[in-house]
Amino acid sequence: MVIGFEVGAVPFNPDGWGPPDATVTPTTTSTLPLNVPYAPFSRSEKLGRIADFTRNLNQGSGQGGGGGGRKSAASDSVFDFTADDSFPSAADNDSTFRLVDGKPPPRQKFVPKWRYNQHHRSQLPQRRDEEVEAKKREAEKERARRDRLYFLNRSNQNQQRREAAVFKSSVEIQPEWNMLDQIPFSTFTKLSFSVPEPEDMILCGGLEFYDKSFDRITPKAERRLERFKNRNFFKATTTDDPVIRRLASEDKATVFATDNILATLMCATRSVYSWDIVVQRVGNKLFFDKRDGSQLDLLSVHETSQEPLPEAKDDINSAYSLSVEAAYINQNFSQQVLFRDGNKVSFDEPNPFANEGEEVASVAYRYRRWKLDDDTCLVARCEVQSVVEVNKQRSFLTLNALNEFDPKYSGVDWRQKLETQRGAVLATELKNNANKLAKWTAQALLANADMMKLGYVSRVHPRDHFNHVILAVVGYKPRDFASQINLNTSNMWGIVKSIVDLCMKLNEGKYVLVKDPSKPQVRIYEVPADAFENDYVEEPLPEDEQVQPPEENAENTEANGVANDVEDKEIGAQA
Repeated sequence: MVIGFEVGAVPFNPDGWGPPDATVTPTTTSTLPLNVPYAPFSRSEKLGRIADFTRNLNQGSGQGGGGGGRKSAASDSVFDFTADDSFPSAADNDSTFRLVDGKPPPRQKFVPKWRYNQHHRSQLPQRRDEEVEAKKREAEKERARRDRLYFLNRSNQNQQRREAAVFKSSVEIQPEWNMLDQIPFSTFTKLSFSVPEPEDMILCGGLEFYDKSFDRITPKAERRLERFKNRNFFKATTTDDPVIRRLASEDKATVFATDNILATLMCATRSVYSWDIVVQRVGNKLFFDKRDGSQLDLLSVHETSQEPLPEAKDDINSAYSLSVEAAYINQNFSQQVLFRDGNKVSFDEPNPFANEGEEVASVAYRYRRWKLDDDTCLVARCEVQSVVEVNKQRSFLTLNALNEFDPKYSGVDWRQKLETQRGAVLATELKNNANKLAKWTAQALLANADMMKLGYVSRVHPRDHFNHVILAVVGYKPRDFASQINLNTSNMWGIVKSIVDLCMKLNEGKYVLVKDPSKPQVRIYEVPADAFENDYVEEPLPEDEQVQPPEENAENTEANGVANDVEDKEIGAQA
């Protein structure tokens, strides 16, 4: 059933627009409600609204009272039905209306609510976003795992960080020394210099062939590291080399050095430990030397790591004990990986440091000359340890060994990672021994070696520093490996060229370059002519304070004698 809609009677106004002026009485048969106003208008005005149901009645009086509020417009007064009895429901609504305060309750700033109740930890606020909460838990687990590994690698949680460690100077600075200059490493990184291809002057010594079976060694098929106490190893400095003396007398060059000294200068920016190089200016010639018992004869271990090593002198994992152990390992490794069947490659001249009938290690000395400028040529003694024949062509090799002393310090166990994650092991070594690996690469480049062999040697037991095993041997091409470790040859020669130019401006005499033990810079001191001949320079450790092996059995006792013998030959052997 459809209900009709009655519009109602509309009065007619014959005088114009709008309703007639006569007021409609209640008795009038009209269905329109009483007192319904119409907005006044004229023909010049635009048509506005008929009724405003959004008007705020309190707008005029709620703005501070008096004249401060905005008064209602005159046109809005016709829409005020508050006094009209025709709408009783509006009054009822107004009487029952209550304003609700929508403001949030006041909260104390910067203080979480749960801190006021320290005994009820379960009342911490909960996150509503479950995905964010899950990510937070995963990040917390990862952080806990890193912290657990960090504390596991530290032998003592109370030790200071490596940045705060205090290192000693490699040489005791005497009060009568005169400091001439100090060069920050930041200037070294900006240097660049290109040298032409060098020429070989003299080739001395003899080489044994490399045993390729060592390339197939794995941690599951490890080999015991042998001792070669009957072979002599020579670490002669520049001025003690008879071949360099002969070349200097013949005016073949103006600057003389060894590959070890040049590599130390070339990789100076990567060094952390202190080192020193003696510079002698004689006439128009320059000689770069090392002191007897210098740190350059040893191999640093864990030098660029962030984790500190024990500082106790009697600890087998102290910096000095590890450097002696690393030199001992390198000497034996370089001889074990060779064919010792008497088949040797001999060169023009014999070993210049060996006596007749003396058994010497497999080594060849290549005296090479580089032209730095029109007036300056540099001659360096470079070493290679082995040779191999490939397609009837001989290739020279350098042999070096990385040593693992305790997996807790590096966080990587070689016996577990070498077969499956060899790259991770090498990356860890590049982080912890950046300077040593860079120096080995620089020496291989100086000697023009075709291949550099890196051995991975580990202790049989972390507390036994005399017995070792070979876990793997890997070969690299020096130039490829240099680019892999970001070693720039132009920057290397730029450092050497700048130091040579600086020393050439000095007067005749003796000087010493010292790497600051705590700052990345090199200092140049002028020292007396007999500075390092009076034996007042501080040695790293006296012989009676060197680390002794544990007296557990006869084998360790024998190892003690062998190690001391090798150590003495390494540090003090001369031709």
